[in-house]
Amino acid sequence: MAQQRLVGADDYGGSLKRVPTLVLDPPPIEVANLIERRRELGQDLLDEVWEGVLHMNPAPHSRHANVQQQLAVLLDPLARMAGLLPRVGIFNLGGSDDYRVPDGGVLRPGPDAVYLPTAALVIEIVSPNDKTWEKLPFYATHGVEELLIVDPQERTVSWLGLEAGKYEPIQVSDLIALGPADLRQRIDWP
Repeated sequence: MAQQRLVGADDYGGSLKRVPTLVLDPPPIEVANLIERRRELGQDLLDEVWEGVLHMNPAPHSRHANVQQQLAVLLDPLARMAGLLPRVGIFNLGGSDDYRVPDGGVLRPGPDAVYLPTAALVIEIVSPNDKTWEKLPFYATHGVEELLIVDPQERTVSWLGLEAGKYEPIQVSDLIALGPADLRQRIDWP
């Protein structure tokens, strides 16, 4: 049986800021208490489970919310005109043991549940050091037709369509009457 050792800040030159940590089961009581405290305080809303591994995500920068609000206003009427349901706000995509929490999406009418199996369009707003681009295979496996990735720091908009199991850049959405160039111009970048 492998020995476990708790890692301290001194092991990494005084900083654990950018060191991913995997705690093998059973977690020490301190980790269990941290997870419970985050749940009680509502700080776990953006946490995700990637193939059984908990990813604790912090609340994003205020520029993230600024862009998210603008996307809600811009995408809502277009989605509704196409007979789709705008959900610019977090939701769980996947199942209870493997899910992601996108910043929004556009859904086809269907069941209302805690964990949604797919979305027509998923919206990801890039935060510093996040793993947005690493989520693409997961979204493809779950049949997400299009991805809208907005990066407030770089002021870029990437719109991707699912083709033969992989995402490729598209110039205009097949779902709503909009494309990345037009959307980029409409955003009042923070």
